[in-house]
Amino acid sequence: MRLETTRIDIGTTRPLVLLNTVDATELGAHPLDRLRIDENGTTTGIVKVTDELVEQGVLGVTEPLHHVCGPVDVALAGTPQSVQYVRKKLNDIELEDDELEAIVKDIHENRLSDIELSAYVSAVYANGLSLQETKHLTRAMTDIGRQLSWDAPVVADKHSIGGVAGNCVTPIIVSIVAAAGLTMPKTSSRAVTSPAGTADVVEVFCDVEFSMAEIESIVAEANGCLVWGGGVDLSPVDDAIIRAENPLSIDPPGQLMASVLSKKRSAGSTHVVIDIPYGEGAKVESLADARELADDIKRVGAHLDVAVTCAITHGTEPIGHGVGPLLEARDVLAVLHGDGPESLRLKSVRLAEMLLTHCGVDASAADLLESGAALDRFRRIVAAQDGDPDIEPDDLEPGSESTTVQADRAGVVTSVDNRQLCDLARRAGAPKDSRAGLVIHTSTADPVELGDDLYTIYAETGSKRAAAETLAADREPIRVRSKTDALVEQR
Repeated sequence: MRLETTRIDIGTTRPLVLLNTVDATELGAHPLDRLRIDENGTTTGIVKVTDELVEQGVLGVTEPLHHVCGPVDVALAGTPQSVQYVRKKLNDIELEDDELEAIVKDIHENRLSDIELSAYVSAVYANGLSLQETKHLTRAMTDIGRQLSWDAPVVADKHSIGGVAGNCVTPIIVSIVAAAGLTMPKTSSRAVTSPAGTADVVEVFCDVEFSMAEIESIVAEANGCLVWGGGVDLSPVDDAIIRAENPLSIDPPGQLMASVLSKKRSAGSTHVVIDIPYGEGAKVESLADARELADDIKRVGAHLDVAVTCAITHGTEPIGHGVGPLLEARDVLAVLHGDGPESLRLKSVRLAEMLLTHCGVDASAADLLESGAALDRFRRIVAAQDGDPDIEPDDLEPGSESTTVQADRAGVVTSVDNRQLCDLARRAGAPKDSRAGLVIHTSTADPVELGDDLYTIYAETGSKRAAAETLAADREPIRVRSKTDALVEQR
């Protein structure tokens, strides 16, 4: 059948095509079938059927297919072979290397529907991946995308598996390590379910989206960079899988390892420190699980010729005071200036020290921070990424709408809940509103009096501040108990 194409202004991540009901009936096409589109090559679209959005004889193409134009020949395409392999995994049968490669290839080429991709993610979550599956999946995800390469024999990198509010140690670590003379081209993600990804925080200071050639130039100038990884097509299959995981709030260990290490290998990293926070409210709840995950990550890293060491850290409460892009950026800059939250400074120095040792460099992370060398390097990176290197912490003003939640009793802080604080910061507008978020005024075991400040909510609009206040009234992210009750809880 020959149809005339028209662009449909719907920003989907999948290559959806809209068929009029009459054309769909003639083709024998049903919703979620695949349509082969021939126009200077073959493209596949996933069918949606409509009576009104497109007329008979017209094929509507959504944003991923906007390159398709003019009259095209269309026909039904078969179901990808990889769908059978997804079904196999749903039945808890271990996948062969070529089967994992087929799934990765079809995800990359947008040949799986959202439902089929969700089925794959659910199968991995329910049945897990063996170590062999994880190794080969990671290799397949690495090979499908672009890869950076560097002249330096040692290329340093760092990653956190996440789950801790305000844990923005990366800009500090990159500044320390680059100041020590190592190459550290850090590619980071934007937030998806958290109030701020590293790229969101860095964007407060400077641009984060660059081409590969521009990244190479920045690293040549400053020994390091702090850029958004999504702009350079490193392990692109990972981005598609993450989009399917997020609505379900799942991050199964095997897929997590493949995600992290495929990105590191694609970035050209040779030596990596991976932060694994554990504890109540973190992604990994027990020390035993954290140790098991660390061992598996190191094995998969060795399979990719990446030297990995892991830091197992406490993740029961936030790092730093700020939660949200600008508020975390303010903490980062304060630490680089020799001030700021002690928890953020200590964790940054510890991880930087581990990375320097892992890379065989005899240098003191604390000295590089305290001497101002790390701040100077950070300024060089910011300048190279088209930002203002002279920006000061006081220049970073949070949203004008704010409210402070105070203790309704005297006593002791018995817990600080990461997840609830992240939920509140997002309700206030973070990360989309970069000046929104929270400032946390207290920590576990701190004594408080009636009326003491617990945390402050910042928003850019009154409606979002009110929405966060409503949520705060239903939650208890910072729990205060009388000293007697606190002792009972501890027992």
